[in-house]
Amino acid sequence: MTFLTAIMVGVIFASATFLMLGRELKGVCMGVFLLGHGANLAIISSSTSPLGRIAPVLGDGIDLGQYADPLPQALILTAIVIGFAVQAFLLTLLVLTWRRAQTLELSELSS
Repeated sequence: MTFLTAIMVGVIFASATFLMLGRELKGVCMGVFLLGHGANLAIISSSTSPLGRIAPVLGDGIDLGQYADPLPQALILTAIVIGFAVQAFLLTLLVLTWRRAQTLELSELSS
């Protein structure tokens, strides 16, 4: 993981934590979204760099050292799809909460 990418991941995690500790429900949802994106960025940047490497086409007598590892990329693709489903569910809950309570303030929702 490069230094710049590590700084970006840290900023995304810090922003997500700040938003999730807020008092508005939409901030909490945005924090959850950012946390998922930060985790995806951390996983993909901690894998080997695919820059300059090609996708593996397996055959006899091929050196696997020149190929990019496809496992982290497949895991991130799965995480993106699951994250999208969670985001859609949270946005649905946000809209239903607004329709029912006419507020997104967590202190007003608890009473």
